Amino acid sequence: MAINRRSMLKSSGMGIAGAALAQLLADDAAAAPHFDKTQPTKSSRPGDFTPRAKNVIFLHMVGAPSHLDLFDYKPELQKRDGQKMPDDLWEGLRLAFVRKQPNLFGSPYRFKKHGQSGIEVSNLMPHLSEVVDELTVIKSMHTEQFNHAPAQLMFHTGFGQFGRPSLGAWISYALGSENRDLPTFMVMNTGTIAGAGNSMWGSGFLPSTYQGIELRAAGDPVLYLSDPPGIDRQRRLRILDSINRLNQSRLDEVGDPEIATRISQYEMACRMQLAVPEFTDISDEPLYLQQMYGIEAGKPSFARNCLMARRLIERGVRFVQLNDQGWDTHGSIRAGLPPKCRQVDQPIAALIKDLKTRGLLDDTLVVFGAEFGRTPMAQNDRGGQSGRDHHKDAYTIWMAGGGVKRGYTYGKTDELGFNIVENPMHVNDFHATLLHLLGLDHEQLTYRYQGRDFRLTDVAGKVATEILA
Repeated sequence: MAINRRSMLKSSGMGIAGAALAQLLADDAAAAPHFDKTQPTKSSRPGDFTPRAKNVIFLHMVGAPSHLDLFDYKPELQKRDGQKMPDDLWEGLRLAFVRKQPNLFGSPYRFKKHGQSGIEVSNLMPHLSEVVDELTVIKSMHTEQFNHAPAQLMFHTGFGQFGRPSLGAWISYALGSENRDLPTFMVMNTGTIAGAGNSMWGSGFLPSTYQGIELRAAGDPVLYLSDPPGIDRQRRLRILDSINRLNQSRLDEVGDPEIATRISQYEMACRMQLAVPEFTDISDEPLYLQQMYGIEAGKPSFARNCLMARRLIERGVRFVQLNDQGWDTHGSIRAGLPPKCRQVDQPIAALIKDLKTRGLLDDTLVVFGAEFGRTPMAQNDRGGQSGRDHHKDAYTIWMAGGGVKRGYTYGKTDELGFNIVENPMHVNDFHATLLHLLGLDHEQLTYRYQGRDFRLTDVAGKVATEILA
C-alpha cells in the first residue's frame, strides 16, 4: 500500500513540529496530492493541446477604460463630434445611465501609428506605444452585461451572477502550480475592491483550495502569515499538527473536499511563512529596474504590483491577477483618464520589456482588459467635461506573449465605434482562446456539480485561431 507524507507523519508519531524545518526546506517533488480520496476526476488534463503559454498575468482595469480614447481611433467620430447620435442606433438602445438621446463624442486625444505593425495608440499611452509590436489588439470584444458587477463576473467567470469559479480558479484546478511553497493563483489590488468583490478570484463551486490568494500591500502580505503575539514558530507548528490530525480523522470519515482543502491550506501556510517574505522583498531588484517600472520606494502602487507579478511568475505561480480600480469615467474623460493612464502605462510597458529580456514572455501570456467598453456618445455633456457611459457591444482588450501573434490587430468596429463589423469575440470566446493557449480544451475542462458537468465557457465559446502565433 502506498504511504503518503501525511500518513507517514501521523503513524510515526513524529508530528509536524519535529519535522517542520526539514520538511519546509526539502524538495518534496513526490508530495501526496491534496485530494487523495475526494478530488473529482477532471475530463481535461495538461496535454489536451501543446501549450503555448505556461503562466498568465491578467491585468483588469476595473471600471472599464475608454477604448475609443486609447486604442480604437475613429476619424468619422471626430468629424461628427457634438452631433446628435443617429436615430437608428438610439432606437431601442438600453444604457446604464443615459436616458435622453445623446450627442456623439470624439476623442480629445491624439492617435498615432507605432512600430512596424502600425498599431494606433493614443498619446495617453506613450510607454505602451514602444512595445506595440508585442501586442495582439482585439477590437471586437463584447459581453451581455452592462453594469459593473455582473460584467466583472462575466469577464472572470463566464457568467453574470455569483457562484461560478473564476478563470484563475479553473486554471488552478486544471494545471496546478510549479512551486509547492506558493499558491497557484495570486491576486493584487490597487484601489478599492471592485463591485463583484472577491468573486473575481473566487473558486465558486470548485473546492476552495483553487481560489486566488490576495497579496496585500500593507501589513502581512497574506493574512495571518505571521506568528501571533506570544506564540513562537515551534508552538504554532505543534498546534497546526494537532488540528490537522483532527481534520484528517474527519476527512477519512466523511470525505468532504473542504476538509482536505483546510488541511492543505494549513500546510501551504507553513511553507509560505518562508517563501513569502523572500519574494515580497524587492530590495534585491536593481534600482534602474525599479525606476523603469516607476516604483517609488516604500509606496504601494500598481507599478510595484507589476514587478511583483514578474517575481511570482519566475517562482512558478501559474496565474497572477492585478486589479486596478478607478477607470469608471462617467463624469469627465479629460479629467479622469490621463491620471489613470499615467499610473499604469509605464509599469505595463516595463513588465513586457522585463519579461522579454528574461526570456519569460514566450511562456507568459499578459492580458489587459476590462468588463466592458465606453460609448461613442457623451454622458453628462457639460462643455468640455463629458464622460462616457457603459458599452457592452464593442470594446478593446489586448494580449502579449504566450503564443499570440506579435503586432497583430483582430476584429473591427464600425466608423463610430458602436458595433462590431468584423471577427466578434464574446467573453466565452476569449476564455476558450486563453485556455487553448494554456493547452486546455475548454469543452473538456469540466467539474461535476449539482448533477451536471459545468465548464468555464458553459455551452458557448470558440477559439480565435487567427490570433495564435
